[in-house]
Amino acid sequence: MAWRLKFSRLKKYWHVIGIGIQNNLTYRFNYLTRTLFGFIPLFAMLSLWRTIYATKGAGSALGGYTQAEMIFYYIMVAVVDVLTAVNEDDWQIAADIREGAISQFLLKPLDYLWYRLCLFFSGRIVYLFVAVVPLAIFIFCFRNYFVFPANGIALVFFPVSLALTALLQFFLSYTMAMLAFWVLEISTFIFILFAFEYIASGHLFPLSMLHSSHPGLEQVLFLTPFPSMLYVPISIYMGKITGTGVALGLLTQLFWVLAMYALARFAWRRGIKKYAAFGG
Repeated sequence: MAWRLKFSRLKKYWHVIGIGIQNNLTYRFNYLTRTLFGFIPLFAMLSLWRTIYATKGAGSALGGYTQAEMIFYYIMVAVVDVLTAVNEDDWQIAADIREGAISQFLLKPLDYLWYRLCLFFSGRIVYLFVAVVPLAIFIFCFRNYFVFPANGIALVFFPVSLALTALLQFFLSYTMAMLAFWVLEISTFIFILFAFEYIASGHLFPLSMLHSSHPGLEQVLFLTPFPSMLYVPISIYMGKITGTGVALGLLTQLFWVLAMYALARFAWRRGIKKYAAFGG
């Protein structure tokens, strides 16, 4: 009897994923446009780094990265973003709270967090489906720099790290969206979070480049969840993190996933109390 109940619950969320895929397919042109425009800053960064390396001697390295490795790093930035980045989930969750749409989830046997997580993954599936062609073209343009996982460990644990990255991205965005219980407009907070993430996760440059110039700043950044959202999975793939460093990186990611999950649950419970108190 218990297994039937669990199967019934799982079936509900599989159904949510199916509905999410159908709904997201209506936005496929928007996803395609977003992907294409998302490559523009990457091309700009690659041109910048090529210029920087041109001023150095042949075979020189910056922050432990040769020119070829630096170019491939940004290829992996594009790959990880396509697979794990949150699109508009935080805005949609905030809208559900602001417009009172969450009231139905207080009456139905459907957990709102898992409901939104299913929609997040359905969005990732559609986004990957739409972005695979432009992403393949982008990789083809830099095919001479593309390399396969550095070793067997990277091949095995890179997908695990990606999954943890996606969960961390979602739970952090979900927690940020919970501010809508207390604040009417959360856009400022989302933009601030995005700015911190862009710099501290390794989007702008590999964080190892801070090791020689600003070691204190590097240590501070690694006390935040942001490096686990991009730098860690890419470093595992490229073999920049090896041995016990891989285990430590994955455990750090898992720690932040669990911490953000707990914070998301806490924020939801507190928010619902306030929501109910005001007759939501």
